[in-house]
Amino acid sequence: MFAEYGASDRLTLQLKADWQDGEDAFVDYNGRGPIEIGATWQVWRDDRNAVSLYGGYTWAGEGRNAGYAQPGVGEHDWEARVSVGRSLGDMGARWGMEGSFVELQAARRLRDGLPDETRIDATAGARIGRDWMVLGQAFGGAADGGSRWLSLETSVVRDFGGWSVQAGWRQTVAGREAANARGPVLAVWRSF
Repeated sequence: MFAEYGASDRLTLQLKADWQDGEDAFVDYNGRGPIEIGATWQVWRDDRNAVSLYGGYTWAGEGRNAGYAQPGVGEHDWEARVSVGRSLGDMGARWGMEGSFVELQAARRLRDGLPDETRIDATAGARIGRDWMVLGQAFGGAADGGSRWLSLETSVVRDFGGWSVQAGWRQTVAGREAANARGPVLAVWRSF
């Protein structure tokens, strides 16, 4: 579950939570996953660019709190993240893709009971017509002195008024001491 609430034009509150039921070659597990609360502050914006800062706290769960750790390992985390986004304006319109954009995020996660992490996420997206959007995303990271991972995701989003449905595929393409995961992505979004 992921929820955002715009408290003002520049401040957004955020909640993430999940329930996990999984197995791998070594262990079966299920239970509440980590719960994260945070806030994003839009530092600067013009017609084509935006910069924001995020701060969040995560309370660990009974499932996997990190893709490379045993279930239940870890206590709580603090994260600081900077995000830079740019609208590509008319560049995508030449190929029938309005509203194209790119975004880059860099984060540092301080973990209790697990190694601290550095994360880099990148997204490129474009609208096709009024109700469709395509996304390409990369999620990479490194735990201090250990795991490394890179996952790629492609997806399509279809809008139905205030509702949106996202379908795609995510797969780990590189890593060390990290889960080799792959599978479908399905999300249902509601805007209020």
